Amino acid sequence: MSRTLGVVSRGVRAPIIREGDDLAKIVTDSVMAAVREENITVHDRDIVGVTEAVLARSQGNYCSCDDIAMDVKEKFADSTVGLIFPILSRNRFSLILKGIARGAKKIVLMLSYPSDEVGNHLVSLDQVDAEGINPYSDVLTEEEYRKHFGFQKHEFTGVDYVEFYKELITAENCGCEIIFANNATKILAYTDAVICADIHTRARSKRLLKAAGARLVYGLDDLMTKPVDGSGYNSEYGLLGSNKATENTLKLFPRDSQAFAEKLSAMLSKETGKKIEALVYGDGAFKDPQGKIWELADPVVSPGYTEGLSGLPNEVKLKYLADNDFADLKGDELKAAMKDFIAHKNKDLKGQMVSQGTTPRKITDLIGSLCDLTSGSGDKGTPIIFIQGYFDTYADEY
Repeated sequence: MSRTLGVVSRGVRAPIIREGDDLAKIVTDSVMAAVREENITVHDRDIVGVTEAVLARSQGNYCSCDDIAMDVKEKFADSTVGLIFPILSRNRFSLILKGIARGAKKIVLMLSYPSDEVGNHLVSLDQVDAEGINPYSDVLTEEEYRKHFGFQKHEFTGVDYVEFYKELITAENCGCEIIFANNATKILAYTDAVICADIHTRARSKRLLKAAGARLVYGLDDLMTKPVDGSGYNSEYGLLGSNKATENTLKLFPRDSQAFAEKLSAMLSKETGKKIEALVYGDGAFKDPQGKIWELADPVVSPGYTEGLSGLPNEVKLKYLADNDFADLKGDELKAAMKDFIAHKNKDLKGQMVSQGTTPRKITDLIGSLCDLTSGSGDKGTPIIFIQGYFDTYADEY
C-alpha cells in the first residue's frame, strides 16, 4: 500500500521546567515516552524542537528592572535618553521600558507610526491619510498626535499604548516626552544619547545615528549582555527576545542554544538509533491577516539548531509540473512521471520555473514557525515538538 501521510507535527507534553533542570534529559525522556505510547516508528532526519522559553527557564536566565536600570545608568549616566522605535507590547516591552526609566532622568520616547515594526498599529493608514499626514517625513509631538487621532485603543489588547508607556515612565520619577517619527535621526533634535529599541531594523538605525553624529548609540541587544549583580544575561542578544515573567522580572532569550541543540540531537540519536535533528525555536515568522501583526518579535526564529537544518528548501512545484510538463498524463502514469522528476531534480533549482512559488525561506524559519504554531502560546503544555517527514517528497515511500 502506498504511503498516505506526509509531514506530521506533534506537540509533546513535558513536566513544568524549573531552574537547574536537566532539560536535554527531560526532552529525551518525554519524546521517548511519546514514541512508546503512540507506537511511533522513528526515522532518520526526524526533528525535535524545544521552545526557547523552557531552555531559558532551565538556565535561570532572568533579570529584573533594577538590573536593567543599573546597566542603563552605567552606560548613559545623567544623559537624556532617546528611546526609539519600541514595539507596542505589554509582554515584550513594558518591563524593559520600566527598567530603562528607572535608570534615566529623562526619556524622549520616539514611536514609529502608524505601526511598530511588527505591525502593531497606533492608528490606521486610512486615519493618517485622512489627516493629510506624511509618516515618512512628518514628526508629531504628543499634543499634535492627540489633536489628530485622540485616544486609540489597540484592537486586541484594548490599551492606548501612548498613555500606557507614558505612565510607565513617569511612575519611575523619570521625565517623559513623546514624539512620533519614522526617521531614526529625528531623535537627535532632542538628545544625542540613544537606545534603538527596534528588533529587525536595529543595525540600520544604529548606522544612521552614528553617521549623523550621535554621541551614544546602543540597541536592546547591547543591554544585559553580561551579568548585573548576579543576574541572567545574553551576550549576543541582550534584552532582545525577552518576555515578562513577573511584574518586576524578565525572562531573557536563552544562552548556548546551539550547544543545547547539538547535545539534544546526540542524546535522541543514541536512544533511537536514528539521526535526529534538533532546534531551539522562538516566535514563528508569519503575519496575522486581521491585526496585521508579524509574529516575529524575537531576534531570530531559531537561536540554535543542528547542521542538518541549515540551508534553503530545494523543491519543485507539483502543480506546475501537472499543468505544464505532464499536462497530457493522468493516473499511475502521471504519478510515476512526477516521482521520477523529483528523484532526478537538480541540486539547485533557484531561478527555474519549476520551483516558482516554493517558499525559498530558511529551513529553520519554516520549521521554527511550524513548531510555534503547533505548540501555541497558551495552555497546551507542549513545549516540545516532534516532526516527521519534513524532508520527504512525493517520491519517497517507506
